Amino acid sequence: MSKYKTKYACQECGYESPKWMGKCPGCNSWNTMVEEVTAKAQTRHIIGSTTKQTAQPLTHIVGEEEPRLDTTIEELNRVLGGGLVPGSLVLVGGDPGIGKSTLLLQTSFALAHQGHKVLYISGEESVKQIKLRADRLGTKTPPLYVVAENDLELIEEQINEVEPVVMIIDSIQTVFHPAVQSAAGSVAQVRETTAQIMRIAKGKGIATFIVGHVTKEGAIAGPRMLEHMVDAVLYFEGERHNTFRILRAVKNRFGSTNEIGIFEMKERGLEEVSNPSEIFLAERPVGVAGSTVVASMEGTRPVLVELQALVAPTSFVTARRMATGVDHQRVTMIMAVLEKRIGMMLQNQDAYVNVAGGVRLDEPAVDLAIAVSLASSFRDQVTNPHDVVIGEIGLTGEVRGVSRIEQRIREAEKLGFKRVIVPEKNIRGLELPSGIKVIGVRSVVDALDEVLGG
Repeated sequence: MSKYKTKYACQECGYESPKWMGKCPGCNSWNTMVEEVTAKAQTRHIIGSTTKQTAQPLTHIVGEEEPRLDTTIEELNRVLGGGLVPGSLVLVGGDPGIGKSTLLLQTSFALAHQGHKVLYISGEESVKQIKLRADRLGTKTPPLYVVAENDLELIEEQINEVEPVVMIIDSIQTVFHPAVQSAAGSVAQVRETTAQIMRIAKGKGIATFIVGHVTKEGAIAGPRMLEHMVDAVLYFEGERHNTFRILRAVKNRFGSTNEIGIFEMKERGLEEVSNPSEIFLAERPVGVAGSTVVASMEGTRPVLVELQALVAPTSFVTARRMATGVDHQRVTMIMAVLEKRIGMMLQNQDAYVNVAGGVRLDEPAVDLAIAVSLASSFRDQVTNPHDVVIGEIGLTGEVRGVSRIEQRIREAEKLGFKRVIVPEKNIRGLELPSGIKVIGVRSVVDALDEVLGG
């Protein structure tokens, strides 16, 4: 007979302890340790073939291009690396109500319309609720297989019966394995069910999407091992009351993690945003201080966004520094450079920096645009609405070169901008376009003189 033992596992990070603790040592969360009953370790099925494998030189292995399934959703294809790889396991996370189930249902429709067998397994909704959501999307219902089930053994029977090419599980926290003595959604259940689903997906070559709940901090709920087991981890981001959604890959074994997909939530579901620059600049005010346009690279695609800054006298002993969409520490450093190298007295000024549209800019090429926006608001000088500012700032006030400058300039020219302020290093040997003026600057002083006129 199997011997059972009791342990306590954190529901946030998966930390295990033989006794209960109020505070988890792994993630410092309170009241997250839950009792779990585990059985004696048993022999597990080995993924794939059970025959003995022989080591061979890497030079003797023939590389093959992975075949991909076209989802017909270009934004999703871009984030996945060109399409869905058969046998891959993709984890999709995001806040409640952000649109994860809607995106995967639309993806299921697109694949089913191409003749692929798609099995949609829902542990949170009934089949009638899925049908109502499908009707709201307004698309012609394709031959899509739908089942509402939580028991993993019964799910496996459905998979063997349908033999799908693509499978969606919504969500992994609602699926349970009968052999595991824990509640659905616990660390042990999530770990075991994901391992079993991975064995099925790899063994049968089924491309699988798994929906994962997130914690209040925004991370995938459950053990961290969950993200290590899957082939790709996608986060669906965006404000719940904002129509724009951003699909971002934080792990991808079959493509780049720098790509993003942008969608707009409408009455009939999610629609792709093929040209996000026009959307982000649609409501940009003209003739105001503190507004600057920057060209940022999101993967292989340049995106023009508006960067806003507001500098106002503080009423506190210590001035406030707030940043949304950019690194707070980066903003503080740039303000220190403006104080030391330019002579702006910002010590008694509150500063607020915001990226319009809910986009997050992580690359250093936005430094110069932040500095121009802060200086424009502090001096109350209007920036030129036809300028795009690009460049990284060093601590000595110099402007450093950035990558892929040609693509950034080309995107600015396409949207009708007249001038681009770039690092002087980037224009050396650059074939300058005829429809836009490119100005190189060496320092922040030169940039402010060019944009604000001193």
